[in-house]
Amino acid sequence: MLELRAMTDDPTSEISTPNIPGPDDVTSDWLTDCLRQAGHTDAEVRGFESTRIGTGQIGMCVRYALDVGGGDESTPTSLVGKFASDDPTSRHTGVMLRNYIKEVCFYRELQQRLTISTPRCYYAEIEGQGPEFALLLEDLAPGEQGDQLAGCSPDTARAAVLELVGLHAPSWCDERLRGIEWLGEPSAPLIQLGRAMYQAQLPGFIARYGSRLETDETEIIEQVATSTAAPFEMLPTPFSLVHVDYRLDNLLIDRQRNPPKISAVDWQSITLGSPLSDVAYFLGAGLVPEVRRDAEQNIVRAYHTALESAGIAGYEWQDCWNDYRRGTFSGFAVTIIASMMVEQTDRGDEMFVAMARRHSRHALDLGAQEFLTA
Repeated sequence: MLELRAMTDDPTSEISTPNIPGPDDVTSDWLTDCLRQAGHTDAEVRGFESTRIGTGQIGMCVRYALDVGGGDESTPTSLVGKFASDDPTSRHTGVMLRNYIKEVCFYRELQQRLTISTPRCYYAEIEGQGPEFALLLEDLAPGEQGDQLAGCSPDTARAAVLELVGLHAPSWCDERLRGIEWLGEPSAPLIQLGRAMYQAQLPGFIARYGSRLETDETEIIEQVATSTAAPFEMLPTPFSLVHVDYRLDNLLIDRQRNPPKISAVDWQSITLGSPLSDVAYFLGAGLVPEVRRDAEQNIVRAYHTALESAGIAGYEWQDCWNDYRRGTFSGFAVTIIASMMVEQTDRGDEMFVAMARRHSRHALDLGAQEFLTA
């Protein structure tokens, strides 16, 4: 179970606000200080090269290849910095949706208490709610970012879903997670806001992408706007920490290992919710429909078995499967709202179309429309 230190209602009350570097402000001295504070006391960064990496919509990632003197074999020679997007629209969205404060607090408050694979954090600071923040993270090379557009194999999907057990099981129905202000949880005002945002962004989404969707896909996307239940619901039972945006673009995959090693990044949306929403979100978006249809039940069964092995008792298979079916709607709000609130790019357009089509087809395939009414 998680052991959480006491927190006040102010999410920034325990977060200092030093001179937080931007991507162009990073220096060898600053990198040296970060390494030494992490225990590499003899390390000195004599120089570095920086390269922008990733395809983030709200954040910007930079890899720093380090010329390190001193240290030992455990001292990293490459790190990844994460900062706010340089696009004003995306930065505003990151603050409004609390993406920046959530990610910083994840690394400061929760990471070490979970077993899901994540990069080691060397620095995590934010000013207020952002957008000024910086993270300095372990470079998980040879792990490579997944490709949302291409999808993945069933073997990779199985590994990714099983990795979720390290997030869900340690936080399973843990009441001590309730009431943490920065983490949030479903509440009547937040549910009303989420539905209102979905309804507000839907016309623009349909105008931009509707011609690329099948008729039944458009229809179910529109039905969600008037849903009295999924995905706009109070905290269910069971609940756990959920990543919310657990998809290929937010995973680092080491294919040199068999099965592939999966590590999760981009913790900008973490909250409390149904654990099976993460599972359904990943499989719905990460597998093309014809592959998903054949593989999903076996993967969800493997996840259920892994939960039991992790000590989660009393969660019957049929309940798990129904929660998974209900979770097919977890990707709708992310797709419709985020697509209209971040910088528009060619790849972003392709990604949001793929997500809309795959999530819609997922819900239709599993007959999940029954979960749209209370």
